[in-house]
Amino acid sequence: QVQLVESGGGLVQAGGSLRLSCAASGLTFGSYAMGWLRQAPGKKREFVATISWNGGRLYYADSVKGRFTISRDNAKNTVYLQMNSLKAEDTAVYYCAASGVTTIVPDRYNYWGQGTQVTVSS
Repeated sequence: QVQLVESGGGLVQAGGSLRLSCAASGLTFGSYAMGWLRQAPGKKREFVATISWNGGRLYYADSVKGRFTISRDNAKNTVYLQMNSLKAEDTAVYYCAASGVTTIVPDRYNYWGQGTQVTVSS
């Protein structure tokens, strides 16, 4: 059974930082691209960042480019999202997801975590 468990969310002031982690089990982690996606209240789920199976390719949404950094540790079956210079509009539930291909399309992710809330106060 595949499990993706996110942690690290919380409440932070605008301009602050958070680091999200996602621990994976039940899949061959090093064979999957990993992504972070988010969903704000009343909005569609949107792509944030993705990293290829070996970390060689990284893609970011324009809205987070230069502020967020995705990374992975295949020895620990974990993917991270370092979020700096947070803005109120970054407030959302953040999901970790796994895909067989490196993609920015939410529907192409095969496995999803339960999500972690990030709230940025202005």
